[in-house]
Amino acid sequence: MDLTAWLATASDWLTGPATWMVACVIAGTAVTSYVFRRVFDNLEVRAARTLTVWDDAFLKAVRKPMRLLVWLGGISIAVDVVAAQSHTDLSDAISMVRFFMLLLVVTLFSLRFIAALEDAFVHGGSDVTTVHAIGKLLRVMVSIVALLTLLQNLGVSLGGILAFGGIGGIAVGFAARDLLANFFGGLMIYLDRPFSVGDWIRSPDRNIEGTVETIGWRLTMIRTFDQRPLYVPNSVFASIAVENPQRMWNRRIFETIGLRYDDATKVRPIVDDVRQMLLDHAEIDDRRTLIVNFDAFAPSSLDFFIYTFTRTSEWIEFHNVKQDVLLKVLDIIDAHGAEVAFPTSTLRFAHVES
Repeated sequence: MDLTAWLATASDWLTGPATWMVACVIAGTAVTSYVFRRVFDNLEVRAARTLTVWDDAFLKAVRKPMRLLVWLGGISIAVDVVAAQSHTDLSDAISMVRFFMLLLVVTLFSLRFIAALEDAFVHGGSDVTTVHAIGKLLRVMVSIVALLTLLQNLGVSLGGILAFGGIGGIAVGFAARDLLANFFGGLMIYLDRPFSVGDWIRSPDRNIEGTVETIGWRLTMIRTFDQRPLYVPNSVFASIAVENPQRMWNRRIFETIGLRYDDATKVRPIVDDVRQMLLDHAEIDDRRTLIVNFDAFAPSSLDFFIYTFTRTSEWIEFHNVKQDVLLKVLDIIDAHGAEVAFPTSTLRFAHVES
């Protein structure tokens, strides 16, 4: 077809009834999209008044996919009109494109719904580690199902893919041993839950200490106390001991105090008063072991020790309580006219008669 003929055809089409039909379809699509937006605004206000998180998550997830579906549907109808006007058989291609668009919209809605529920449950106080683990697993499942559905409709044999996966899985397993080890290490963290996001952890076997920020399928990111990010492969946690101070019930005060030998007669009343002070202290947990006893004749002091537990396990508050206890011990020693010992040496000179 030469340019003149093509321009004539285009002119006929632009002035024909099909043009007005396409314009009406686009206008109707725009109006429908606007109506959907107003409806969802109203529904979200109503859903916010309910106690359940499911309706809020559903509306948040479905809003954009539904508007996308409206526009894709309007465009597909307009393409039908154009194909009919040009007497072109595009029914198979249009059907395939419509299927892909529908698959895209459903997949997008599913992923957004999972993400919305994940955020809702995290803000609702659920365990962050468990919620993220379930969310990642569901997203992987949705992505795999969408991919397999797409391949099947493209005519790709799923049986061949699965057979290739069974044979190739062995080779991939050997080539990606570390990756698989980290994956299963992350899975064990999600199942055993030795720590969660936000916990302060440390390992006596490795130089690992800090606050857990993220737990991925391959790496766990820990923020050290000097604010450096530390990325630890998940497989490492299968072979080391991990302490989780965040889950302590109490914190221990274990201190030894030395008195001068000149204050030997005052040791017993001082020990008794310190023990009573700890029993009366509001921040000391008297349900735990509480010991105050004279312990040793040291080279320069008479030593007694304090062994007790605070009610708090929070690090900063613990040190405030410990400071208060030690200051009260000093007050008790001073009230008895005694003094805390410090290392001293006594030299005795023998008198030699000439």
